[in-house]
Amino acid sequence: MTDAIRREMRRRAAVEPVIGHLKADHRMSRNHLAHAIGDAANAILAAVGYNFRRILAWLKLFAA
Repeated sequence: MTDAIRREMRRRAAVEPVIGHLKADHRMSRNHLAHAIGDAANAILAAVGYNFRRILAWLKLFAA
């Protein structure tokens, strides 16, 4: 295996859990919006929800 392939495999291993979390917790497993615009809107809304959850967790730690 070349160094480039090893790097890509490590990168994918780091991203896969995040994708699984998004699909399970942010309703990314089934897209109910139509066409390519719906796909993009679904991804954006899932990312916003993911980031909002992270911000709330940070604020909870900051307030404690």
